[in-house]
Amino acid sequence: QVQLVESGGGLVQAGGSLRLSCVVSGDLFSNFGMGWSRQAPGKEREIVAHITWNGGTITYADSVKDRFTISRDNGKNTVYLQMNSLKSEDTAVYYCAQYRAAYSNYVPRDQREYHYWGQGTQVTVSS
Repeated sequence: QVQLVESGGGLVQAGGSLRLSCVVSGDLFSNFGMGWSRQAPGKEREIVAHITWNGGTITYADSVKDRFTISRDNGKNTVYLQMNSLKSEDTAVYYCAQYRAAYSNYVPRDQREYHYWGQGTQVTVSS
């Protein structure tokens, strides 16, 4: 059974930073791509970042490019999202997700393509 547990959310002022972590239980973490998505109240869930199994391909939504950085530590079964220069519009519940196709360089275009999800962590940015 694969479980994903996010942490690191909270309340931060605009312009501040947060780092989200997602620990994945289960085997073969290093074989699969990981993504971060977010959902704001009344809005669709959107993918904000994805990293392939070996880190060879990293993508970001235009809205977070140059401010957010996704990374992974395969030795710790953990994926991170470093968020800098936060804006009020970044307020959302953030979810990590696993794309469970081994050794794939494919980058999901829709959050429904991910296979497993965490429970989410709230990020609130005050202006």
